Amino acid sequence: MFGRRRKSISRGEAVYLFSPTKDSAEDFLTLTAGSHSFHRPWVYPPADIRHFRAYLERLANGFAHGFFVARCDDESLVGVININDPIMGGFKSASLGYYAAASYSGRGYMTEGLALVLDQAFTVLDFHRLEANVQPDNVASLALVRRLGFRKEGFSPAFLKVGGEWRDHERWAMLSEEWIAAHAEDAPGEVAASHISHLV
Repeated sequence: MFGRRRKSISRGEAVYLFSPTKDSAEDFLTLTAGSHSFHRPWVYPPADIRHFRAYLERLANGFAHGFFVARCDDESLVGVININDPIMGGFKSASLGYYAAASYSGRGYMTEGLALVLDQAFTVLDFHRLEANVQPDNVASLALVRRLGFRKEGFSPAFLKVGGEWRDHERWAMLSEEWIAAHAEDAPGEVAASHISHLV
């Protein structure tokens, strides 16, 4: 359990976002160690302190924006969401990566957390487009992007190297105007909460 209060980036009904820091190492590595078999073969997050520090360095150097998702009621770390390889200028685009703690999966936390991240991406970080690349057999991840309104744009064979193998991916995308128009009447903090009733 985290010993001192974290600074919240954005808060929903059940979860809030905070920035990854070196103080989060123990909580993060507990999450990845306890979810090893749950994450395979979809994602291979840092599993030791050396790789966690490399992840923080990647964030510090601007190669990604990182968000940790924690429960509001007990501060438990329940997931990680990254906006990877951002390109701004005339492109303003990036790709999403995310994974949940096995013990907290299926409860809607990542739906709410990802909605909060989309709010940040499109209204604070000024992205125009985010893409989620999902392996076709990753049923839970496909359900997540569908719930949040992503559009399927195509299928790419051997698209990304994951776990040492080139794997097929479906490409799903969201534009800023699509997200903002879909939630124009939501008050601050309500966008993420509005998705919880749509869980499958």
